[in-house]
Parts: sequence; structure tokens; C-alpha cells
Amino acid sequence: MRVRPRLAAALPLALVAVALILAGCGGSSSSSSSNGVADKSPAEILAATKTAADAASSVHVSGSIVSSGSPITLDMHLRAGNGGRGALSENGLSFQLIQTGGTVYIKGSPAFYKRIGGSAAAQLLQGKWLKAAASSSEFASLGQLTDLRQLVDQTLANHGTLTKGQTTTVNGQKVVGLSDKTKGGTLYIAATGQPYPIEITKSGSGGGKIIFDSWNKPVTVAPPANSIDVAKLQSAGK
Repeated sequence: MRVRPRLAAALPLALVAVALILAGCGGSSSSSSSNGVADKSPAEILAATKTAADAASSVHVSGSIVSSGSPITLDMHLRAGNGGRGALSENGLSFQLIQTGGTVYIKGSPAFYKRIGGSAAAQLLQGKWLKAAASSSEFASLGQLTDLRQLVDQTLANHGTLTKGQTTTVNGQKVVGLSDKTKGGTLYIAATGQPYPIEITKSGSGGGKIIFDSWNKPVTVAPPANSIDVAKLQSAGK
């Protein structure tokens, strides 16, 4: 059973797009005093956001987007420098994801396992976790989804011409919006407390909403027991 080549095909570039869309990462702030970002230029706001996010220890990221016509949903708890855990789905293929200690673990739905290895693989792998090095070609894009600082750096750098909106409120949090006039979408950043982005929204056929909350709250990440090494499956299938 040759699982490895099909696994690569089952993790489409749409998941890489998630990594690029996510980066702004944001959360809410309990402070009611202005943090001054509303008076800054878009470039200065982005710099302040990156500084705040890079200093954060954790965040919860959730929501849904459409990338290249494919609906993607995610619900991830990320821990800076220590991986993360959560669940993702793309076009009906859902799986759980854990990254810790340089290893990525996934547990897919029956449809996911059937896609990566056929009916026999779906039966063999049902309810089981697969693992591979986070740097491996199969799982590298997934590893990016659990790297908080890498997501921040990539997304904050991946934008067109930005314009600043008026101060408003999103989910009870006072925010200032940065709209990307070139690529579309708006990033909302907390205007009180730490300047964490709290939401990314984009309208239209390629749109969606990503929400960031629970900044700096404890996140437990542990490897699952009895996971199956993808490299060993590859060897067995030769």
C-alpha cells in the first residue's frame, strides 16, 4: 500500500493558502484604554501588530474561507514555538492535526483516508493517527498552520495597498480596520490593549471570515498514542 504519494495529493495548495491568509492572527483585549493604533499609518499599525503577535504565547484561530473554489474550515489552538492542535476540513475531507516536537500528526475521516490510499487504506487507518516529520514534503504545509510566528510573518507581508478605516467595534472589541484594496479583505486590529488583530473578513466568492481570540491562554499539546509512521507505510508498500 503506497500511502505517501497519495497523501501529498490529498493536501492541496488550498491548505497552503490558509497559512498565507491566516497570518494576521488576532484576539481581544480586556483593557478599555486606547493603544494609539488608530492614530498610526497602515504601515505603523502592521508593525505594531507584528510586535504584539510575536510576543504572544498562544492564540485560538477559527473560521472558514473559500480558496480556489474550495471551502475550508479550521479550528486551531496555536502555541508559539511549541506547535498546536485542532481540526481542518477542505471540500469534505476533514482531519485532526497536532504538531509538537518537530512531528506532525493527523487523524483523518474515512473519506480523507480513502482519498489518500483507497478503500483498503480507509479500512486500515480508520480511527488511527499518522505521523511524519514536520519538515517532510507531505506535511510541511500543515506544519506551517501550527507555527504561530511563521503565520504572522507571512501574512503581514502578503498584502497590497492598505487603507485605514474608522474605529469601529467587532464582537464587542474596539478595532481599527485595514482594507487591502489590491487583493481584497479587511484585517481588524484591536484599538485597545495589545494591538492584536481579531478578525479577517473578505466578501465575494473567494471570501470568508477568520476569527482570532484567547490570546495567551494556556494550550496543551501532546502527541497521540500509537500513531503510525508514514515512512514505514511507504516502506511496507514497496
